[in-house]
Amino acid sequence: MQTINDKNLYRIVDANFNRAKEGLRVCEDICRFVYDEKSQTRKWKDLRHQLTTVVSSFGVKKIVQSRNIQGDVGKATTRTELKRNQVADIFYANSQRVKESIRVLEEFAKLLNKTKARELKKIRYQIYALEKKIVEKY
Repeated sequence: MQTINDKNLYRIVDANFNRAKEGLRVCEDICRFVYDEKSQTRKWKDLRHQLTTVVSSFGVKKIVQSRNIQGDVGKATTRTELKRNQVADIFYANSQRVKESIRVLEEFAKLLNKTKARELKKIRYQIYALEKKIVEKY
């Protein structure tokens, strides 16, 4: 059975935490500045803060120290990342990024703290519901 060392575990947490927070901010800003949706803006912001609280509990110093930007073999931009025709495309792409990243965090959190993994799952399901409201509306 393959095991993972702490540095690689925290690299996964770091990359997915950053990706999720960035995507949450994009969704939040679209709700705020494009759709003028005050309650939706607040919900995206609250989820961003909840995510920060959960992931910070794993140890911010460990997470940041594990970062290896120069050695990251997957940092190149893909063609699909550049294909956006309208704001709805940006919103949807970022909501997908958030859900995927939180799922990864949830899975690897099981190695760190099972209670926090369950909290991440709750956040992910809240995002499913928020995404649906925005996609259906616009």
